[in-house]
Amino acid sequence: MTNTSTHYDVIVIGAGPAGYTAALRCAQLGLKTACIDNWLDKNGQSGLGGFFLNAGCLASLALLESAKIYHTLTHDLKKHGISAQAITLDVPLMIQRKDDIIQTLRLNIAEAFAYHHIDRYPARGKLLNNRQVEATPVDDINRPPVILEADHIILATSASPVKLACAPVDNEFIIDSVAALNLTSVPKKLAIIGAGVVGLELASIWSRLGAEVVLLDAQENFLSLVDQQLAIEAYQIYSAQGLDLRMGARVTSAKKDHKKVVINYEDRDGTHTLRVDKLIVASGRTPNTENLADPKADLLLDENGYVHVNENCRTNLPGVYAIGDLSLLGPMLAHKGIEEGVFVAEQIAGINNSIDYDILPSVIYTDPEIAWVGQTEQALHAMGEAIRVSSFPLKTNARAQATGKTEGLVKIIAHADTDALLGVHIIGAHASELIAEAVLAMEFSASSEDLARTIHAHPTLSEAVHESALGLKNKSLYALFSK
Repeated sequence: MTNTSTHYDVIVIGAGPAGYTAALRCAQLGLKTACIDNWLDKNGQSGLGGFFLNAGCLASLALLESAKIYHTLTHDLKKHGISAQAITLDVPLMIQRKDDIIQTLRLNIAEAFAYHHIDRYPARGKLLNNRQVEATPVDDINRPPVILEADHIILATSASPVKLACAPVDNEFIIDSVAALNLTSVPKKLAIIGAGVVGLELASIWSRLGAEVVLLDAQENFLSLVDQQLAIEAYQIYSAQGLDLRMGARVTSAKKDHKKVVINYEDRDGTHTLRVDKLIVASGRTPNTENLADPKADLLLDENGYVHVNENCRTNLPGVYAIGDLSLLGPMLAHKGIEEGVFVAEQIAGINNSIDYDILPSVIYTDPEIAWVGQTEQALHAMGEAIRVSSFPLKTNARAQATGKTEGLVKIIAHADTDALLGVHIIGAHASELIAEAVLAMEFSASSEDLARTIHAHPTLSEAVHESALGLKNKSLYALFSK
């Protein structure tokens, strides 16, 4: 039996970065707001934050920091004149640290919800006709569904890992990216299907903890969406670190065999067999739109399950919006979803702003990190743009030398005539932090000359950005040493 309806100004379905941000901003603006989310952790407890916080990039980042510390202790200490004996690895404790961080961040969001009087429903939300939502509890199956209604509904149910028929997940030997963040021991030999963002981040964790890692990717080109100069640099760096990157490798089958996984794949050289302890399937993500809407609601989806929206994130249904990973407006990035959450909340409240999808930064949290904003050199050449390009290697940067993190470079692309910044691409330590300067510069339509004239503290990694900008005018002070 379904309970009678409750009315809100706004109902948000989904509590990942896009959803919880939308709910918080709506409540800040004085709108009566409810948020429905169906996430349950491995103990069956509901929690806010969605896939991103609980099993995605944030969880991955926490483990990567632990892995980097372990790798430093076991490989790099002697360079600093430091010796340490009997270093041990406690993987369950490392996983517990990750879970503790997630729990703290969950509680922070829950406290913000309580402060702003947002009603929270641990439930599976389904869009019905006439701006109604059915909320079916997930934390107590004995409680009946409730019907909620609102003037505005925001769909923000994120995305889930893609499933492959050739590699059926059992989460024991063939595992998805969620289970890959909860392993209790280090596999001796590990294979990953997919050498994209998720695959590389997982490879960075487990290889630094001692696993032999093979990445199998069907694409011929490594990191095809990244500026190719950086992609080539990244391929060389990660290969030198010990990652076995096999491009153009299409997996045809994977199955458990005597506590191992036997993988068959094809490439230009023929067919091959690989035997590993674990196989991670990390071949992309798909929007969570299955059963999101009752067929009678007539929510318009494309053939891949993405929700059709206009430039204001509005669906084909009056008063219904879709944000974050559910639409093809911009890439699947948490900060894209966050901005759309604020954008839609303010639209509902009558505040008109905009989002510039052309200057959204992207980050790959490997070690070293990759970060970029704007256009790649190959895209600009394809468009026929007249450009100037400058790159500066971190090996010449004083701070990079002092920290021992000299891998990578900073690349800046400017328009040949107007000097407008068109793209900034970084591979190196703390690239995710360094890219913010470039995003701000492009947001305010700065030229490369503006960036070159900005005083940067010395010694800092940010000087590599400065030197790259100077290089566009042949003014780099250290160009001689960067050859």
